[in-house]
Amino acid sequence: MIDDWRRDRIGSALRSENPTVLRRLNAGFAVIGDVQFLPGYSVLLTDDPRVERLSDLPRDRRLAFLSDMDHLGEAVERAARRTDPTFRRVNLEILGNTDGFLHAHIWPRFAWEPPDLVVSPVWHYPRDRWADEEYALGPQHDPLRTAIGEELDRLRSMN
Repeated sequence: MIDDWRRDRIGSALRSENPTVLRRLNAGFAVIGDVQFLPGYSVLLTDDPRVERLSDLPRDRRLAFLSDMDHLGEAVERAARRTDPTFRRVNLEILGNTDGFLHAHIWPRFAWEPPDLVVSPVWHYPRDRWADEEYALGPQHDPLRTAIGEELDRLRSMN
């Protein structure tokens, strides 16, 4: 089935079968989000599906994951700034309340967002935004995927 990778996001990334993967990083995978109501939304997945929380990692892997989160955040920021002049900032979050594996959300934020939502956590957006086909990841997001990937490559070459 075409969506089998959704049931095992990390395993499918390890097998090179997850179509959302942008780049393999030191401690995980940079992936573009399934929904794009905030264009550029990305997620950092741990590369070990048994890891549930940041504190499950040994210190060196924990620091590598946080460094990857920083790199993905900066890459999303650079790509969003390049593609949308109303870009404001990036929100970085490690929550883990829905999916039982370590992951970090990277949310670009824009001046065009509704005034009551632009100052709130992304989770205050109406539930329909998360399921509306209008915001589903698709081929129209390929230029954004490319831009984030290029920025990740630039950041990696600087280190």
